[in-house]
Amino acid sequence: MSYKGRFRVWRGDASGGALADFEVEVNEGEVVLDVLHRIQATQAPDLAVRWNCKAGKCGSCSAEIDGRPRLLCMTRMSVFDPGDVVTVTPMRTFPVLRDLVTDVSFNYAKAREVPSFTPPAGLAPGEYRMAQVDVERSQEFRKCIECFLCQDTCHVVRDHDENKGAFAGPRFLMRVAELEMHPLDVADRVPAAQDEHGLGRCNITKCCTEVCPEGIKITDNALIPMKERVADRRYDPLVWLGRTITRRRD
Repeated sequence: MSYKGRFRVWRGDASGGALADFEVEVNEGEVVLDVLHRIQATQAPDLAVRWNCKAGKCGSCSAEIDGRPRLLCMTRMSVFDPGDVVTVTPMRTFPVLRDLVTDVSFNYAKAREVPSFTPPAGLAPGEYRMAQVDVERSQEFRKCIECFLCQDTCHVVRDHDENKGAFAGPRFLMRVAELEMHPLDVADRVPAAQDEHGLGRCNITKCCTEVCPEGIKITDNALIPMKERVADRRYDPLVWLGRTITRRRD
């Protein structure tokens, strides 16, 4: 069964733009990306939209559908009523290059700021040994497809562009947590999480978790545990006393 669907798609570039109206055929079983491809084929051949796998695994087709950050290839048209006007806009947090394509280089810059996995000295690749139970939590974070929807919806940077320099965002705070919780990573990442990556700016609204297409519990399993480690290190009176006694002995 097919019907004529109504779409409003943002067209423009860094200098500005506006929503353009389209009426296009929608077929049973299609996703939003299918319809955008039909618009490209029949009405707007110059419409820019980023995509790759069309299977929800590459993270390329991130955009906002009716104001909610989503993957275009994983949003089925069946969730909308045939009479709905579906609005598709680029991710608001990042600069627009053209139409639905945004410049996400901010995220790659933040990725480079996180020191890589640091194994124990003298332990060569192939000699790593760990129990599954010790790695299960950090393994969850490896499901991330880097769609950057969590970065897009995080209001710390979405609504306050000036925070981008001091705040890594949920995806890369999760990366810090992944390494901090890894049983063979020996780097101390707790001070950097707070001082360099801006963990304290996160107020755990869980908006990042809500939009994650992989269902990663970013807030509960990564951000809150890291906040607890920072609090233990800096504000637990027993920890403070132990460190003070140690310093005096030295």
